Parts: sequence; structure tokens; C-alpha cells
Amino acid sequence: MKSIRNLFVVVSLFVVLAFSGAFLDRWLSDAEAKREVYPDLKIFTEVLSLIDKNYVEEPDNKELIQGAIRGMLRTLDPHSSYMTPDQFSEMQVDTSGKFGGLGIQIGMKEGMLTVIAPIEGTPAEKAGIKAGDKIVKIEGEPTKGIDLHEAVSKLRGPKGSKVTITTFRESDKEFRDVTITRDIIKVKSVKHKVIEDSVGYVKINQFQERTAEDLSEALKKLAEQNIDSLVLDLRNNPGGLLSSAIDVADQFFPPNKLIVYTKDRSGRRTEFLNRGKYTNYTWPLVVLVNAGSASASEIVAGAVKDWNRGLILGTQTFGKGSVQTVIPLSDGSGLRLTTSKYYTPGDISIQNTGIKPTIIVKLEAKNGETPHSVVREKDLKRHLTNEQEQKENNITEKEIMPFQVEEKDDIQLRRAVDILKSWSIFKSLQVSSE
Repeated sequence: MKSIRNLFVVVSLFVVLAFSGAFLDRWLSDAEAKREVYPDLKIFTEVLSLIDKNYVEEPDNKELIQGAIRGMLRTLDPHSSYMTPDQFSEMQVDTSGKFGGLGIQIGMKEGMLTVIAPIEGTPAEKAGIKAGDKIVKIEGEPTKGIDLHEAVSKLRGPKGSKVTITTFRESDKEFRDVTITRDIIKVKSVKHKVIEDSVGYVKINQFQERTAEDLSEALKKLAEQNIDSLVLDLRNNPGGLLSSAIDVADQFFPPNKLIVYTKDRSGRRTEFLNRGKYTNYTWPLVVLVNAGSASASEIVAGAVKDWNRGLILGTQTFGKGSVQTVIPLSDGSGLRLTTSKYYTPGDISIQNTGIKPTIIVKLEAKNGETPHSVVREKDLKRHLTNEQEQKENNITEKEIMPFQVEEKDDIQLRRAVDILKSWSIFKSLQVSSE
């Protein structure tokens, strides 16, 4: 059996590494904090010692340490987490927009692994997986209490390999085993087309490394087709890279406009201005949002709204107004730690409240369709508070929305197009008086 002294060295090394780098000076300079932490750390090592000496089977010290770290992060907000080396690598793959897997966006709702949305054209969508489905087992193993990154790791894998998941759909009240063959998932973050000859439409699914470049190419093609207005669809966009959000906004504002700023717990403010890196398109703009529009999506929508650059249409957004700093650790693992909050150019915190549309338009489920309950940041356990939050701004009624909507039934898009076409008509009117 490994000695407890070696175990203590592992723990001590973890403590040193966890507080290394840019955070070392700030945290270790607080003598009072050290006095409070060290007695608790002593209890922690005592527990490890008892497990090491007395557990019925010889424990794996590495698993014990990783489990302790995960537990520590789970006491914070729902977006702070520990990533093993494999999970950290998967996170980096995520931002590139290409990976082997099923093609679903997942999250945690009431402690259950839940499908946010299947990605169009992927194995998951073809297998009939829908938004709102609970994934209760992966390869026969229950998912209750599973870490989100651990779930992602289990669901992803090489092209051609198979994974069996057990799902539960509330409308059916039935469990279903689904075996899905993994494929290379290429997340197309930007799609575009022309509607009714003159209205450009751009859908951004996620803010990835290439999103701004893809958007630039899409807008250039739309300009060549002589559009006179634009719909920017950010519905069900869970966010992504902050840098990508700034570069996306860059294409709708002149240089040096404040897009968003952050504040940490000490009140230190960091501003993010667009850099004039891309062509600034000045078409009349309507941005579509809903409860699935989060984080980077809310940053772009908030800047458009606060600078009166366009209209925001749809339903209130998710309300994820916190910033996660990803910190690589020495063994190849990583720490995703919430370090500050986002604020729009109008000094409004997104946290919990999200972005309220200029024009509220709700999607209704058609006859025969099964809607699902909307989940927002404020519904997540241990969500951060918003110091600006007022009860009258909160949504108190339970909101539902359809799983998916065909374009002919998409009244939000229809309303956006009508507004933009009316805008063009009124602009062209020549009013004269004698």
C-alpha cells in the first residue's frame, strides 16, 4: 500500500499547482484567507489518510484526488468545473468545430443529463433524439450526478464506433434504448440565404474559432446578391468563444465601439472593443433570440440593443452572464473557473435576466407537436446572483416552446422579414409638401 506520506505529497502538490500562475500573488498574499483554508485542508488530508489506511479495497489515489477536485468545483456555480486531460483535450476540439461523436448539445437540468438540441444532419438527429430528452444511461451506466464533461467524453469517440444511450421523453413517459453509430461531426457555425429577393438571413449556431471568418464570407456573398437588410438568427446558440463574439459584432459596428465589459469580484473592469478587423455592414438589422441564446449570443444581442444598431426579436434569452477562464494544469488537465460577469455597453448585467427583446414574439406548438419546458440560467442549481435583478423583470410563468419549427411556421422569422421589408418601403417613400 502506498504510504500516506506520499499521498500527502500528492495533495500538497495539487494545492501548489491549483494556486499557481497568474492567481498566485493575489490569493497567497491574503494571510487571513490562508489561516482559514489550512485548518480545512488538514481535515481533508485526515480523510484521505483514513481512506488510505482503512478502506475495504486499496483505493486509487489519483481517482481520489480527481474526485475531490470535482466535488470542490461542484460547490461553486454550475459553469465552473474540472477537466481531466482527456476532457480538456475534448474542450479544445469543441472550439475547432470538428469532432467524432453523436451530434447533440447537452446540459444539466435538475441534476439530469438533458439534450438541449440535436445538430442538424447528425447521427443523433437521424436516430430521433429530440430537445428535452433525458439521457438516463450511457452504455448501461446511470448518468445521475455525472459531470457534464465526463458525459461528453463518454458520448464522443472514433467515427464508426457505437454507443447505446437510454433516453426518457416526458411526453411519452417511456424509456428507450438507442444505439447510435458515431460520425465526424462538423459543426457548421454559419449558414446563410436570401429571403424574398432582398432580405439576407444568417444563422450562427455557435461561436467557434472560425465563426467570424465564416460570417465574413457569408455576408460578402449576401452583399453580392444585393440584399438591403439582414436577419441575424442567434436562437438556440449556446455561445462559445468571447473573442469570436467580439469579431462577429465587429461586422456590424464601426471600429472602437464597446461591445461588452467584464467585472471581477474586486470590481476591476475590463473592456472589449471591436477592432475594425472586418467590413462593417450597415444594413437594417433584426436579431432573433430565444431562451436557448446564451453567453456570446447575449453579448452580441446586448451590444446591438444598447447601441440601437437593430431590433431584437423573439423571447428572453438564457441569462448566462458569467465569464469562465480556462486554466491549463501541469498534468494536462484543466480548470474552467468563473472569474467575472459580463455587462452590456449600457451597464446591464446579463446574469439570470438575459436580454429582453425589443419585440416579443413567442413560438407556439402546432397541433400534434410536443413542446418542452424552457430552461434558463436562473433555473440552474447554484446559479450566480445578479445585483441589478428586480422581481418585475423576472419571468415567473413556466414557458414552453416547440422542439423544432419548420420555416413556414416560424412566425419569429416571418415577423422579422415583414419588419425589414416595411423598413425598406418606408425608407423609399418620398414625402413632399407644397
